[in-house]
Amino acid sequence: MKLKEAVAKRIKEIMKEKDITQYQLFKFSGVPQSTISTILNLETKTVKLSSIYYICSGLNIELSDFFDCNYLKLKNLDD
Repeated sequence: MKLKEAVAKRIKEIMKEKDITQYQLFKFSGVPQSTISTILNLETKTVKLSSIYYICSGLNIELSDFFDCNYLKLKNLDD
């Protein structure tokens, strides 16, 4: 799996757990709605760590919790 796919998958997974929409994530995180959309729709080549930081802040989770999933382990990424 590509890194951008894993990041999008993780964001969607947490959004589903917390039952929030892309619009709510934008409001909670301050990350532009267009940026969130391009990340989730895999329309970007890279994802800035600062965007992930603010998304995590908006989701009220730690960065370590965000990256603590099997498909974000180096052995499972092919970038």
